[in-house]
Amino acid sequence: MNTSTLIHNLNLPQREAVTAEPCHQLILAGAGSGKTRVLVHRIAYLIKELGSAPHQIMAVTFTNKAAREMRERLQSLLGEGAGSRFGGLWVGTFHGIAHKLLKMHWREAKLPENFQILDSDDQLRVIKRIYQALQIDEKRWPQRQAQYFINGCKDEGQRANHLPDSHDPYSATMKMVYSAYEETCQQGGLVDFAELLLRSHELWLNSPELLKHYQERFVHLLVDEFQDTNTVQYAWLRVLAGNACWVTGVGDDDQSIYGWRGAKIENIQQFEKDFSDTVVTRLEQNYRSTNTILSAANAVIANNTSRLGKKLWTDGEDGVPIDLYSAFNEQDEARYIVETISQWQKQGNDLASAAILYRSNAQSRVLEEAFLREGMPYRIYGGQRFYERMEIKNALAYARLLLNRNDDPAFERVINTPTRGIGEKSINTLRLTAREQGCSLFDAAKWLVNNNALPARAMACVKGFIQLLVELEGGIDSLGLAEQIEHIINASGLFEFHEKEKGERGQARIENLQELVAACKAFKREESDRTALAEFIDSAALDAGDQQAEEYQDAVQMMTLHSAKGLEFPLVFIAGTEEGLFPHKMSADSPEGLEEERRLCYVGITRAMKKLVLTHAESRRLYGSETYNPLSRFIREIPSDFIQEVRLKSVVKRPANVSTHTSNAKKAALSDAGDGQFKLGQRVKHNKFGEGVILQFEGARVHIVFETAGVKVLSLAVAKLAPL
Repeated sequence: MNTSTLIHNLNLPQREAVTAEPCHQLILAGAGSGKTRVLVHRIAYLIKELGSAPHQIMAVTFTNKAAREMRERLQSLLGEGAGSRFGGLWVGTFHGIAHKLLKMHWREAKLPENFQILDSDDQLRVIKRIYQALQIDEKRWPQRQAQYFINGCKDEGQRANHLPDSHDPYSATMKMVYSAYEETCQQGGLVDFAELLLRSHELWLNSPELLKHYQERFVHLLVDEFQDTNTVQYAWLRVLAGNACWVTGVGDDDQSIYGWRGAKIENIQQFEKDFSDTVVTRLEQNYRSTNTILSAANAVIANNTSRLGKKLWTDGEDGVPIDLYSAFNEQDEARYIVETISQWQKQGNDLASAAILYRSNAQSRVLEEAFLREGMPYRIYGGQRFYERMEIKNALAYARLLLNRNDDPAFERVINTPTRGIGEKSINTLRLTAREQGCSLFDAAKWLVNNNALPARAMACVKGFIQLLVELEGGIDSLGLAEQIEHIINASGLFEFHEKEKGERGQARIENLQELVAACKAFKREESDRTALAEFIDSAALDAGDQQAEEYQDAVQMMTLHSAKGLEFPLVFIAGTEEGLFPHKMSADSPEGLEEERRLCYVGITRAMKKLVLTHAESRRLYGSETYNPLSRFIREIPSDFIQEVRLKSVVKRPANVSTHTSNAKKAALSDAGDGQFKLGQRVKHNKFGEGVILQFEGARVHIVFETAGVKVLSLAVAKLAPL
């Protein structure tokens, strides 16, 4: 093999990255710029042209799928027999390589030889046992909250004994659980996923000779998706690299969208400072999207200030304009999307070539209903359908019990959800009693309580659950359907339970429960001789029973924007492009959060290959309430030359402003133009409060988050703001 084979069909920046002499490299690889190809060709070049031994190279990825793809490409590039001749090369995920190290050096890591890996469910079971042993109130401190806390600490490289003592009840309780969890895992030889990285990092720090061995072995360390590394991963890499290993980081700071799960964009931003004489290569030529789509993405991401700098381009066609559809409401939005995909299919395209992206999982419900009505196959990528989600099934189980106390599956599903101290032993007693008495679980529970046939603590808990069902039923007949469901969610403790579950997952569950209330408000009854609640439950069950498309079936792809990273589709819809939804209201109050939301928009736009469609609703019933939010600032950041506004079968070339059929009152309420002088997301300076970022316009007032003074609401007429 000669050099020409390895650099064949590579563009100039790709060639420079592949053929660089040994050095620290930061390869800023834009969306669709061929980063995996560059990474694989770089490894092959190191072996074939620079004479590096395979065992001197470690390549780290973030998914097993990416690791497998890298191995397959290397084998293809290096020829037949590569698998055996280059077996010393380490290619794997952070967790996979850490596991390999701990298996090889279990004594130094202070682990038993046959230590076991805990998955997420197993980890939660261990935490549940600790809660029981420590008699911790799960209603006050949900077990998943403790799981999130423990994993978050490990991702930051913190052990329980690193945490300061605190008089704060939450911090003190979490530290106590973490400490007991560590002790339980050490005694049982159990290692969770976060522990793999932390324990292997400690292996380096506590075993200098072993660290020296690996620092001398690995000459080249290549890391994919560098922008997604967390604190402990970055520390692990830096310690292993030492002063002699050449590090190549491949990533894109503009696609750093996982801050909510621990990823630190600062790691890629400070690469040049931490690794001296770094050579930076920018891969900016895109092989995926049209020039129109790339121009829109560049315009949006340019509004982020803390960037390493990169501009995507293509030598391909300009392509068609981006469509912007202003729907009356979420139902109209869903109808338009389904109609557009139907036309796309009639033009000879597969359904699977179309994808709908959305910021919140709760948005999927209305879209799913529209597809079901039209009989169009769809698939939820990386998630569950709305009525199959755990929190929705729990809420509906409570509702089913109000209609029929003898509904055993519903009873068993929620008797301990939220957790109320009714363990598996007590539930088994209920099952046995029901079989012996030939009755339902509810009647068995009443019989056991009336006959004092349970231990005192279990007796009180079961009695409390029976009382809860009685209280839920009280006065519910006088409420409307949506109010009934809202009452069930609140009185059962489900809302409070998930509110304590920190992170993106907990927020998504809350939003889904709120969306269930919205579904009830929009529900249209067909019968009059049954209660609305009974009819709604049956309708939801039938929707859940309509099977999602099989893997082999041609189907529309639906997913969150986070799930879409790494994927591409000829036709892409980004639905719900409104302030408060995208950017999400939980992120828009901080400059860092807003910049991550903008990166998420950039990721969404660059998933589109040929056609991009943006939709927003002038009014949207979401999370149980109706909102009137203006068009997302991200869409307003796209130059109007690239957008055409779609109007009910017609197309009007125009800037992306508030829709022409919005009422004057709504225009005033949604105003975010600031008389044209300022715009959302703009950095400004105030004489007293210093520098800040514009969050929202409210008539003649503006909401600004200042770096030192927090959020202030100022009058545009007197604030004397200076644009930066």
